Amino acid sequence: MPRKRSFRRSEAAKRRRAEQLTAKRSSAEQLTKDFFVANGPPQDGDIGVCSTGYRHRAGKWPISSFTGRQHKLVIPPESPDKKFVLLVGCSHLRAIADGYVEMPEGLSFGVMSTPGACAAELRTEVLNAVVPRTPDVVCLLAPSNDLTASRTIDEAGVDFDKLLRSVCNRWPQVVVLDFPPRLNVAVDLQDHLRQEYHRVAARAGVKYVSTAEHFPVHNRNLWGPDNVHLSDSEGMDVLTQLFWIAAYLHLETPAPQPQVAPKTSPPARRFSPKVVVKGEVAVPRPCQTDEEGYTTVSYSRKVR
Repeated sequence: MPRKRSFRRSEAAKRRRAEQLTAKRSSAEQLTKDFFVANGPPQDGDIGVCSTGYRHRAGKWPISSFTGRQHKLVIPPESPDKKFVLLVGCSHLRAIADGYVEMPEGLSFGVMSTPGACAAELRTEVLNAVVPRTPDVVCLLAPSNDLTASRTIDEAGVDFDKLLRSVCNRWPQVVVLDFPPRLNVAVDLQDHLRQEYHRVAARAGVKYVSTAEHFPVHNRNLWGPDNVHLSDSEGMDVLTQLFWIAAYLHLETPAPQPQVAPKTSPPARRFSPKVVVKGEVAVPRPCQTDEEGYTTVSYSRKVR
């Protein structure tokens, strides 16, 4: 029985997707090699290490019709006594969305997670997401997948700038959390991307919270077996605490008051004094000239 046209189209789409993923992996490997050629060989802890933490086995999520990636949006029940915080990011949020890792108490957290998404794909999901109510603050996790999806650091910065501006245009309160380190990519390369993200956030006037110092590479229990994702216990515990602190501090920090120009009093009116002379006034005598040409000036007596 001949195959239907839709089946052939589906198979062709799968082949194209596989070719794109292969090209991205090759591009990432070449980018890392070029970086090492320019900056020297990798140091201990940069790449090729083995983590010891545990991470749950990822299940299948619905496929987004906008990006073709797995996507999940979790909105908590409305709680009048708690502020609503929306977390936006990639697969680092999967454990939170699936309930394997719980967020600290005191705030109400929603999750928008798109595993494997780069900045451009996260922007597409943000623009098309149906969020029933406005979050009190949005915590955007900086996209680490641009380490492999972008050809250069500058290109990654441009994509992140578009993502950040789209998030800020949709929701008024935004804070950016730096992406957790990876153990399979050179540390210096990750630092370059972080610096670019930080510059973009600074230009947009958005607070950027650093995280790298909270994930020391010598503690291999912080990462799962793939050296990319954080472990469910130690690694995600650190990340959830950082999310909570970033959201809490942003909500508790009062917004800067607009500067009001000091009131200036109108200039005082100046009055020219009017001089009134009373009493006797000295009247000068008319000038007299003698025969030799000299002029004699004298004053008369006072007159009334």
